[in-house]
Amino acid sequence: MSTTATAPAHQTVLCTECGGNVRVPSDVMVGEILACPDCGAELEVQTVTPTLTVELAPEVQEDWGE
Repeated sequence: MSTTATAPAHQTVLCTECGGNVRVPSDVMVGEILACPDCGAELEVQTVTPTLTVELAPEVQEDWGE
């Protein structure tokens, strides 16, 4: 007797830059960075529950020792 397992459904969110679908892992955590496969934008997870929300990740700026 064999059983067939289906892969878990992956959640997606819309990219705030281009509106493309960004795949979200099932174990995503607040603060994690997701990359949009369409435009390459980096999205930071803001909340996980009750709904998953993302915003553009802040740009990393160099301080040049100032």
